[in-house]
Parts: sequence; C-alpha cells; structure tokens
Amino acid sequence: MKLQGKVAIVTGAASGIGRAIAEKYLANGARVAVADVRGAEEAAKALGPNALGVAMDVTDEKQVDDGVAQVAKRLGGVDVLVSNAGVQHISALVDLELRDWRRMLAIHLDGAFLTTRACLRQMASQKRGGAIIYMGSVHSKEASPLKAPYVAAKHGLVGLCKSVAKEGAPIGVRSNVICPGFVRTPLVEKQIPEQARDLGITEAEVIKNVMLKNTVDGEFTTLDDVAEVALFFAAFPSNALTGQSVIVSHGWHME
Repeated sequence: MKLQGKVAIVTGAASGIGRAIAEKYLANGARVAVADVRGAEEAAKALGPNALGVAMDVTDEKQVDDGVAQVAKRLGGVDVLVSNAGVQHISALVDLELRDWRRMLAIHLDGAFLTTRACLRQMASQKRGGAIIYMGSVHSKEASPLKAPYVAAKHGLVGLCKSVAKEGAPIGVRSNVICPGFVRTPLVEKQIPEQARDLGITEAEVIKNVMLKNTVDGEFTTLDDVAEVALFFAAFPSNALTGQSVIVSHGWHME
C-alpha cells in the first residue's frame, strides 16, 4: 500500500485518466477526492467509501478554495494533488476564436494555478510535505497542427511545475509532470472525427498516420500506463525527483 494514510485530490476524475488515477490511488491505500465539474458524486459512490465527490470548476477561484478546504476538513488534509482537468479544441490557428483560446488556457493553466495554490497553502499548514502532479502531454514537448492553445497550455504546465518545485522544496513538496501520448479516452475519441474532417483524411488514417505514426509499436498509451506513473510520482520518498517530466507515449516522443 504505497499511499497508505495519504489524501489525494484528483481533478477531472469523474472519467478518463483522472478516474484511472483515482482508482490506482485507492487501490494503494489513499483516500481520494474526486473533483470534477460534473459527475463527481456519482463517480465517488462507484469508487467506494474512501472516495469523496467534490463538484469543482477549476477555473472558479472560490470553488477551488472551498473544495480544497472541504477535502482537508473531511479527509484530514491534502498530501497529493493531481491537476488533470482538461479539454481539447481542434481548430486551425487562423480560424481560432479568442474565446476558445481563453477557455483552453483557463482550464489547463488557470485551473492548475488555482488548485496548486490552494493545495500548497494546505500542505504548508500541515508541515508534512506532499506531491503535486500535473497532467501534461507529449504536446508539452512537441507541437501538432490544429492544437495551438492545447500545445501552449501543456508547455506552460512544465514551466509552472518547475517553479512549484523550487517554491515547494522548503516545505517538502515535490512537483512533476506526466506527459502521456494518445490515450483512448472520450477526449481523444472526440478528436478523431474532428481531425479527419479538418485534415481531409479518414478516421483510420488519423489513428494510424497522425496519432500513432511516431510510436514504436502503433499502440495507444493506456489508462493504466498513466496511472502507474502517477502512483510513482505520488509515492516517491524524497525531493530527489522534482521539477521533472516523464513521457509515457510508446516512443511518440523521446528525450
């Protein structure tokens, strides 16, 4: 039980990668707050008695601060934050509306900032350290057409992570980024027809020649692949591993 006695908040945890991480943490002894803009209570009930549902729009300062305070009060503090909430928007840059640009950056970057700030404050008051984990992407390292705000936001998370690693070190808080390749979540499923339309190719060609072209084996990254890395980061015992990013992409990108 690598996380026995720990309390984790996972944003965007009602489905997809966030839910897989919540399940992995619960299986390793943690109590987990399932934070999401919708479906949090239902997901928490399905996950069992050690899960707490928290309705949270990560772009809303009050909802974030109140949600973190609620978790700390009901579960006994906060030891791990997984900033995972995210959306995607497929559009050529020349056609991209400012409102869509701002929405993407608000969810990915404002949300990461607000949840980090609230959890850092809580972790500092507890004086028992902690871990903050950001859900980046191979697009934290690379760029793809039609995804300018997503690429910009995911690159931004790497910079935020490094700053948090520096500021969190005196109180024993580590900060790292997971950079998955394409994981077949509802978010990615939605992209397949969108990219097929915008690139003028078939959905099968999007999967083979866009999403998985640069992998070593033509395979999607799995939910469990990502959840295992999230567990590794959360359970790491010292500040030796902080300010780093780990790519989980079947070789889609290598460093």
